[in-house]
Amino acid sequence: MKDDSTEISARRRYFRYAVFSLTALLVVSLGMALIPRQPPAPAETPFSERARAAALADALALRAAGQALAEADAGDGGPGGAAALDSTVTLLTIQARALLLPGDTPAASATPGPVSLAELATALSTSGATRLTDALEADGGVARLLAGTGAAQLLAAGDVAALAGVPAASLPGWQLPARPSAPPSPASRCTGAGPSGGADGERADQGAGAGAGPALTAVLDAEHQAVYGYQAALSRLDPAAAAQASSLLAEHLDLADEAEAYAAMECAAVPPTPPGYVLDAAFLAAPAAGLARLESGTLTAFGDVVALSAAPARGWAVSALLAAARRTVSWGGDPGPVPGLALDGSQLPALPDVPEDAAPAASPAAT
Repeated sequence: MKDDSTEISARRRYFRYAVFSLTALLVVSLGMALIPRQPPAPAETPFSERARAAALADALALRAAGQALAEADAGDGGPGGAAALDSTVTLLTIQARALLLPGDTPAASATPGPVSLAELATALSTSGATRLTDALEADGGVARLLAGTGAAQLLAAGDVAALAGVPAASLPGWQLPARPSAPPSPASRCTGAGPSGGADGERADQGAGAGAGPALTAVLDAEHQAVYGYQAALSRLDPAAAAQASSLLAEHLDLADEAEAYAAMECAAVPPTPPGYVLDAAFLAAPAAGLARLESGTLTAFGDVVALSAAPARGWAVSALLAAARRTVSWGGDPGPVPGLALDGSQLPALPDVPEDAAPAASPAAT
């Protein structure tokens, strides 16, 4: 009987242990279920999206300031001044529409906008320089959009500065950034012997910037064509214009050399320089206008390099894009609202405060 009692007592102890253990497990599980989980940290917004949103906010703020100045006739600049302000507002409207994504609800700027022409010129130049800097780091398509937006804003800053009587060279970010020199292409980067990488020009380290080679060879061809056009135009221009053309011809010769070096760095097959190009009768009859068309024709090529390349080629292309836009204007041409990017105004979203039928149509950048 004693052995049976001991065995029953032991069984009871085991049973109690099992009950207590199960109860404890249920209590712990219930407690864990009742404790709310910490929400995961929000993912950091990608740099490209932050840069696009900042560019949109600046374009809208500058647009509002330009509208206010135009309505107040702040500069007393006469019809020419009003037209320049209207042109700036139109430019900023198109840029804001290009930067706007469906579903965006841009907030009004909390900081006071420019209240004078001089302040507007400074704000435009500052914004333009910021866009060019952000284009160096943003993803391809956004980088092209930012570079073109920045270039056009710097050009607009010069126009507004002229109305205000402010030297454009004193504006922040006005000076052209130095174009980085193309380093020699290491043979180890290419699968073939020599910088062209053999017959297919394939890089051994495909990755960032892959696809830049064809874009760079397109720039090289555009630069060769510009050199040919400038050489043909020199004897047909008046002395002052010929002096300007001679200086810009030297720029294009340098750009052609640099484009060839960058193309070699990307292991692209560099085609031989054509013996010449066809210049139509319109070019020969009005060489200044013809040079404006040649300059505007380089913009899309530089925009392609911005979108498809990585450092250092992208920095070179951003600087060259701005310079090409300025050269286009110097010959009386229009580089478009976003130089280097062709825009279809009918495909751009309307701004929240601009009716669809009242929003200005984007004039496509010259290609």
